[in-house]
This record gives sequence, structure tokens and C-alpha cells, in this order.
Amino acid sequence: MMIAFIPGLPGGSEWIIILIIALLIFGKRLPEVMRSMGQSIKQFKKGMEDVDVELSDESDNESSTENSDIPPSEEDPDSEEK
Repeated sequence: MMIAFIPGLPGGSEWIIILIIALLIFGKRLPEVMRSMGQSIKQFKKGMEDVDVELSDESDNESSTENSDIPPSEEDPDSEEK
């Protein structure tokens, strides 16, 4: 199945030109740049996971404290006197 032509996206030969320009600009530093970009993405994902865990812990704590704030049901004092 062929992917439909989407205007604005580079084609095959355009990607090759972009890669050649990137090699000329970054040269020997390209692996180092890619490595640092990978580490940045990894740290970002880890931070997002930490936020998700913290939010889920907070929601769990809030639901447990909401249940503990409810006073136990008191018996009707009139029923004891009868």
C-alpha cells in the first residue's frame, strides 16, 4: 500500500539532502549530539512517569482521607431510651 502524497513533507531525495547537510554541519559531533538528544528524551520520559506516579499517589491518598473524614453512623439516641 502506497502512502498518499502529503504536501509539505520531504520526500526520499529531500531526506538524503537533509542528512548530508546535517553531516556537514555537525561532522564528528553528530553521534555526540544524537547521544545527548537521546539522554534528554530519556530524562523527559522519566520525569513524566514520576509525575504520573505522584498524581496517582495523591489521588489515592485523597480518596482514602475522604473516607476517613466521614464520621461513623451514630445510633438514634431515642431508640436507647425506649
